[in-house]
Amino acid sequence: MVDEGRPLFQQIAESIEDSIIDGSLSEQDQAPSTNELAAFHRINPATAAKGITMLTDKGVLVKRRGIGMFVADGARDLLLTERRAAFADRYLDPLITEARKLGLGPDDLARLLAERATASGTKGTAR
Repeated sequence: MVDEGRPLFQQIAESIEDSIIDGSLSEQDQAPSTNELAAFHRINPATAAKGITMLTDKGVLVKRRGIGMFVADGARDLLLTERRAAFADRYLDPLITEARKLGLGPDDLARLLAERATASGTKGTAR
């Protein structure tokens, strides 16, 4: 999990987000505790807590007093919306800019994408 370029607390938060997106942590499920995360990743509990706090501030996790942290209702949809927007910013906007330079329109891009997806065995799974 260690990515030298990003702070550990962000990596912890993203790991929990990934679990929510892939369904291994469902809404209303209890999230790993700060101590569990710290022990598993062999990091300082304060670092793990910072990642948990980041998710709480974002509305992904909610605290149930005396019980622990739980995945909030709507967390998966929130994360998918956020990640799709980030995907568009990071990949689609530069793609569209380059396509314009090459004289490719939306239909051309759709055709190229479909061809590449077919060649790689990937099928579209819009949700």
